[in-house]
Amino acid sequence: MRLPRFDRRLAAAAVAGVVGLSTLAACGGGDSGDSSGPVKLRFLSLAWQKESLQANKDLVAKWNADHPDIQVEYVQGDWNSVHDQLLTSFEGGDAPDIIHYEAASIGEFSKQGYLADLSSLLSDSFKDQIDKGIWDTATFDGKVTGAPFLLESQVVIANKKLLDAANIAVPPADGGWTWDEFQANAKKLTGPGRYGAAWALKSPTNRVMNLALNFDGKYFYTDGGKTEVRVGAPEREVPKRIHDMLYTDKSAAPDALGMSGADTLPGFFAGKYAMIPGSVSLRQQMVEQAPAGFDWVTLPPIKGTSANQAANPQTLSISADSKHQKQAAQFLEYFLNPTNMAILAHGDWLVPTGTQANAELVKSTGGKQGWDVAADSAKDLTVAPFQKLDAYPEWKTKYATPALQQYFANKISIDQLGTQLVDGGKQVLR
Repeated sequence: MRLPRFDRRLAAAAVAGVVGLSTLAACGGGDSGDSSGPVKLRFLSLAWQKESLQANKDLVAKWNADHPDIQVEYVQGDWNSVHDQLLTSFEGGDAPDIIHYEAASIGEFSKQGYLADLSSLLSDSFKDQIDKGIWDTATFDGKVTGAPFLLESQVVIANKKLLDAANIAVPPADGGWTWDEFQANAKKLTGPGRYGAAWALKSPTNRVMNLALNFDGKYFYTDGGKTEVRVGAPEREVPKRIHDMLYTDKSAAPDALGMSGADTLPGFFAGKYAMIPGSVSLRQQMVEQAPAGFDWVTLPPIKGTSANQAANPQTLSISADSKHQKQAAQFLEYFLNPTNMAILAHGDWLVPTGTQANAELVKSTGGKQGWDVAADSAKDLTVAPFQKLDAYPEWKTKYATPALQQYFANKISIDQLGTQLVDGGKQVLR
């Protein structure tokens, strides 16, 4: 889920009612109990923010009130432990009927046959609301095993007062700066005691991999059934540009390298950083934590040859062992209809996958607090090669993250970075 970003897995640990194995085992696999009674479904939700939690529970309650013949039990899950819990419940044949997770994590369960193919279960009108590139993130071996509904894009949060003082115009929601423009404006905003930008790069790999698509950088290439890591000109663009901002232009703050997520906000509020590239969900912290009178603005995603970024949407899946897949699909379509999807996205400060949901969200918010930018960014989010590889987590942890950290700390060259990434690929892709 959710990518370089505010870490929801850690925050979710504070949510009460973590799903235990005994809870997942309860009511077993969609068993309806008395044949004369209503169909009973269990919905495992990973919502954790207050507004999102309430929205999830309210939608389930409304469904149950309107559908006495199909009753849904809300089960609270936790991002930190859900993977192991699901694995155990799948192997034991007692998984929830409807499962909230993320595209990057359901591939394993899909390939093992634990998730139903939604292709024939969902209506064409529902499927047509979501772009094919987003559906591709939840498609494995030709089977669609997750309905994607929330996205996280990378945008730029900027100090509006500093932009105005430098005579830098705010771009429209559908017209973000190019990388050249972003770098030039960061340099213009740099001055005594202030850097134009702060890149939080404590965990740099996902961010670099996501933004690499701006220049069609894939890193992982498959030819003749064999996959290998390549670091050519497209893959070098993003790390080199960030490195140039740090050490050539000196427009990016070196002290931010060890930061993650919202760690840059105190310096941003103090005027130490003029712009902070980061997750679209950072807008929530801006609303909740910005000092009174602090004027901030959300800038659209930066563009290279495109504004493409990797998409890792949150998904809803249906267990292959569910005895009531059709009814589960009915609930899924209700839960993710345009109005409800917009409500869920608002609660999580994320981007809805559906085009109509995006339009409703912009209308209901008036596009304020960056919702116009968030909605427009959905069109640039698509599947990336690394998201389909089982070896990616190992490559990221053992090789890519240490190498990128060394490069951004100016301890190795761009050529040495490429060599380490390629060599790491040879180790994990054998």
